[in-house]
Amino acid sequence: MAELVPFTVPTESDKTLLVWELSSGPTAEALHYSLFTVFSRFGLLYSVRVFPNAAVARPGFYAVIKFYSARDAKRAQVACDRKLLFQKSPLRVRLGTRHKAVQHQAFALNSSQCQKLANYYFGFNGWSKRIIKLQELSDLEERENDALESPLEKRSLKFFCALEVVLPSCACRSPGVGIVEEPLDQQEEGPLSFLMKRKKAQKLAVQKALSDAFQKLFIVVLESGKIAVVYRPSEEIRVARNEEELHDIIQVTCFSWKQYSQGEEEYLSDFSLEEEEFRPPELD
Repeated sequence: MAELVPFTVPTESDKTLLVWELSSGPTAEALHYSLFTVFSRFGLLYSVRVFPNAAVARPGFYAVIKFYSARDAKRAQVACDRKLLFQKSPLRVRLGTRHKAVQHQAFALNSSQCQKLANYYFGFNGWSKRIIKLQELSDLEERENDALESPLEKRSLKFFCALEVVLPSCACRSPGVGIVEEPLDQQEEGPLSFLMKRKKAQKLAVQKALSDAFQKLFIVVLESGKIAVVYRPSEEIRVARNEEELHDIIQVTCFSWKQYSQGEEEYLSDFSLEEEEFRPPELD
């Protein structure tokens, strides 16, 4: 089955692993490094989080690991469960299973995470961004209101960015826009502080536009290992059962800007284990 990998925070239970029976000897930071080293061999990781066991349990730690790909998470679970990986006792590894009633909103990845995901699947030279317009809106608003003030008298800085993500190998372009407003303190702002905030607002506008552009793209990982791209700005994506069905859902086309008229949060999954009864340590 072909798998769709969106540019959103992975909250699905089949992309989440629960790892327990971690030794109490190493520190949480050392365990984090060891877990990341082992599980990143199976695919790109979104997060590795290590927690101390509940007070009623024996000393030690457990971890929640999130993959971008459900297929990678499954391979990691099969390969690592009950294995001696980096400690003398075997680890227990299970896929998370969330109750059907528990559903969370999909949050967009921030720009740096989008770039990391794109680099992993497309390669560092497999995609690029092209800024079409980066404009300061606060100046325009002042002109419209006929309020000609000096830069230090502005109440806020507002920037608009329009760009497109380009995938040359797929002949695909995805547009994105971002608007950022940075407040100013008229009593405390100096020339240097004003310039730093202006630069920050410009950067944030570009980052928001980049994240917005990636939200319209879906990475398609075929069973053969090949990568395709789906461009869908609004329609729902259904999962293809084989490579032939991909012809019905993949729409990779150049996009005209004339046709073109967002927080992030991570949730811990609820887990239940099918093979044996186990209650994971409660979060503090």
